[in-house]
Amino acid sequence: MRYYVKKIISLIMVLFLIMLLTFIAFQVIPGDGALSKLGVDAEEEAVEALREALGYNKSMPERFFCFMSGAIRGDFGTSYQYSRPVSDLLAARLPVTVGLAVISILMIVVLSVPLGLLCSHREGGVADSIITFVTQTLMAVPAFFLGILITLLFGLVLKWFVPGSYVAPGENFGQFLHYMIFPAFAIAVPKIAMTVKFLKTSVLRELKLDYVRTARSKGNSERRVLWHHVLKNALIPVITFMGMVIADVLAGSIVIEQVFNLPGVGRLLISAISNRDYPVVEAIVVYIASVVLIVNFIVDLLYQKVDPRVKLQD
Repeated sequence: MRYYVKKIISLIMVLFLIMLLTFIAFQVIPGDGALSKLGVDAEEEAVEALREALGYNKSMPERFFCFMSGAIRGDFGTSYQYSRPVSDLLAARLPVTVGLAVISILMIVVLSVPLGLLCSHREGGVADSIITFVTQTLMAVPAFFLGILITLLFGLVLKWFVPGSYVAPGENFGQFLHYMIFPAFAIAVPKIAMTVKFLKTSVLRELKLDYVRTARSKGNSERRVLWHHVLKNALIPVITFMGMVIADVLAGSIVIEQVFNLPGVGRLLISAISNRDYPVVEAIVVYIASVVLIVNFIVDLLYQKVDPRVKLQD
């Protein structure tokens, strides 16, 4: 129990530090939120009135206290660009990013684990050579370029979907899933290639250990040895990598959202940066940091569940 308490306290402290650094960064960089909202031609009286309303005339500690107290309540203020609460903007964009992440992660897990085990089981064979060649090639292809190719092939040539025709899940959930499969595939393919390589390397390392020889000597089939003995031990480094993948996808695949015209968190971030919409940028930075920290926390806990040899230290 002490381990969990320490991890939670550490998570909160790191998140607080990130929020502090984020707040300071947006206080010292050039730019004026009032001018960004009203325009450079606005009257000085209107600009000063807006600065007063936004709290710019308060001291930095006072502004940070307001920022922290609001963040704890989930209130990051009002967007300069949209004149709407930032929390409402994030709530509208999060289902897109989370849906994209879930579909991508399912593709990665469902495809990479069987392919990784096949490569390790048939090491040096035809299947292993083909899969290794394909994965090595796909690892070198950027996700945004793959997204452009998918749009060209499946959208413009085969016409399996209409590029840019995003449908919200509330309007038609079936069409939403149909459209999301293509950007999710663009995200998943390079990560599937990397996961297959990680898993193959880990399984081959485990197959050389003594417990595998013992399991085989007891009459276990090669398939049973692989699935029931080797896989759990080989998953430790793969879980670490998958944690980074999940955090990356959940944080927002910015370029892919741009390529497929998805109104997600990543696209909102680009728009907010372009328009100096600091409350939105601050909220998204805190969201991304929270996702990374929470995913890493869950990965640490999964270690001991997957492999009992990894003990949680008090």
